[in-house]
Amino acid sequence: MTKQIWLNLPVKDIKRSKEFFAELGFRFNTKHGDSETAAVMLVGENNFVIMLFTEDEYKKVAKIQSSDTTKGSELLISIDAESREEVELLTAKAEKAGGIVFGKPAEVQGWMYGSGFTDLDGHRWNILHMDMSKMPK
Repeated sequence: MTKQIWLNLPVKDIKRSKEFFAELGFRFNTKHGDSETAAVMLVGENNFVIMLFTEDEYKKVAKIQSSDTTKGSELLISIDAESREEVELLTAKAEKAGGIVFGKPAEVQGWMYGSGFTDLDGHRWNILHMDMSKMPK
């Protein structure tokens, strides 16, 4: 059976991307996959793995060119925040680190509070705090 799912993202500059995501509080596994062309990022308490690859390395791994993030998106990466304050904090950190906020923190559907930003390479991220006690039945 499948043990874990990883996400692989192409980036222009591994070093700058690591600095950006470190500003958001993400951690890196420097024992495995840490090089000039790749980095292993760990997200959340379950250590969700996001592999960052330079665009050239990504093309070798995926056997296809990466998408032009200025024209479209193949995915929206969502982060489960513990509180509304964490949504606001992560949004501010992303903007300070060079990301672009495309959705300022706001109430969503009466039971979620969220925001959205793009990272240095245009990948779209969504930060959500879900108040399950307010979720419609």
